[in-house]
Amino acid sequence: MDRLVIVRGAGDLATGVIAKLWRSGFTVVALESEAPSAIRRTVAFSEAVYQKETTVEGITACLAVEKNIPDILEQGKIPILIDKEADILKKIHPFVLVDAILAKRNIGTDMEMADIVIGLGPGFTAGVDVHAVVETMRGHNLGRVYYKGSAIPNTGIPGMVGGYAKERVMYAGNAGIMKGICRIGDSVQAGDIIAYVGNEPVYASISGVLRGILPDGFEVKNYEKLADIDPREDEYQNCFLISDKARCIAGGVLEAILCLEKGRLA
Repeated sequence: MDRLVIVRGAGDLATGVIAKLWRSGFTVVALESEAPSAIRRTVAFSEAVYQKETTVEGITACLAVEKNIPDILEQGKIPILIDKEADILKKIHPFVLVDAILAKRNIGTDMEMADIVIGLGPGFTAGVDVHAVVETMRGHNLGRVYYKGSAIPNTGIPGMVGGYAKERVMYAGNAGIMKGICRIGDSVQAGDIIAYVGNEPVYASISGVLRGILPDGFEVKNYEKLADIDPREDEYQNCFLISDKARCIAGGVLEAILCLEKGRLA
């Protein structure tokens, strides 16, 4: 458990962070909820909660219980522990804690949780509840590390991809149980039925490649994000690769850890 990093969350952006730190030699354990809502499931270690094991870019994550975390680490895999409240911190004090829940608000992270505590995106204030904040908003400052202050406030508008922003993301028009018709990687046309929430169909908002969708059986809330279409049909492979945004944020986290450890704050 040397130089242990605990990451709260294992969605697609958190997975970029986990992969970067694991490849950089850190021991990494991720904490998730009982029903993760990541839609980019082919590049999210949170999928291990549903499938017991999942692999992203050659790195395998396994659903864990506390007692088998050392065995999973010994196998060179990432333990995913169902621990939404981070109760494991009552028993261990990690070197680093990264809050990658991306709730747009702080739902229970503070600077006492680890030697170094880093928050991703809005909802955190460096020097108050975390030691550093990493910018998650697309644009010139994406991945920038703040050692004072906060990230850019949430706009509620998805980043631009292939000329589309809010149009490429679909939200539930009602609550109900999710039933997918299309799979991640499928080519879809605007107006195609890609899923049902309860008895209500979900239509593709634009044409392109379906790069994210909630799992079958997921209990969807009204207006919850449930699918994402990439209009660039020639970039099918991106459905299965950590995104540029996730890698940029991950670089910011690694920079923050090293700067805080060495006292080289900008």
